[in-house]
Amino acid sequence: MQKKLKEVICFSIIKFLAVLVLLFLALFLYTLFTRGISVINLEFLTQSPRKSMTEGGIFPAILGTFYLSVGAILLAFPTGVITAIYLIFYAPQNYLTNLIRLSINNLAGTPSVVFGLFGFAFFVKFCNLGVSIISGCLTLSILVLPIIIRTTEESLKTIPKDFIEASYAVGATKFQTILNVILPSSFSGILTGVILSIARAAGETAPILFTAACFYITHPATSIFDETQALPFHIYALMTEGTFLEKQTRIANGSVVVLLLLIFLLNSIAMFLRFRYQRSKKW
Repeated sequence: MQKKLKEVICFSIIKFLAVLVLLFLALFLYTLFTRGISVINLEFLTQSPRKSMTEGGIFPAILGTFYLSVGAILLAFPTGVITAIYLIFYAPQNYLTNLIRLSINNLAGTPSVVFGLFGFAFFVKFCNLGVSIISGCLTLSILVLPIIIRTTEESLKTIPKDFIEASYAVGATKFQTILNVILPSSFSGILTGVILSIARAAGETAPILFTAACFYITHPATSIFDETQALPFHIYALMTEGTFLEKQTRIANGSVVVLLLLIFLLNSIAMFLRFRYQRSKKW
């Protein structure tokens, strides 16, 4: 009877905390959307800013955020997956491999401003790429790389050993087994890392502050070597620079809602792909 009572109390506490988290989330979204949704219209989404960011729209910032997020994922995804495959199936389990894993974990916890300073020193200055979309994409790809590596590793470890042994039994090489058995079976889990990475890449300010973002342009970027507006930096700049606080705060609130919706859209695409591959599993 005492054990049953403890169980009821524990589950009640868990349910209470879950409801509390949902309430805070609802309050958070309600506050943001009520302040920003009234700003959003066709002009706001499709036009460039005017009069020192006090009028017009945020189309260059939307496009810049999309370029930086997708570009970072396209660079980090193959690199992260290949690194995870090497660590799981090819790397010897020794001190060096453990050091590599420790470094990856440390990178995952490194403040984003450090990545921004590295990107500025290496990509912008040393590689002479300048403040540009490509510099921002490269910096953000390094930022999200540890997430993709760790989630890919965990996903690869979930593949039943029977699958791998059966593949070897019919004469497949290790490379063929990885390509035709392991990766298709674990792809839905790998996409989890992509989902987490998209959200982080789209919402970061510090890395693009030094490498890609500018405060005010009147047209979208047309080359990967152009600097660009981006929603996170755009929101930060509106709230910290300029003298038209009321007008800029209104635009910033609308930009916050658009940024959340853009992240939701990118995540939804990745989640759709994940569920599609997950349903194809036979085990």
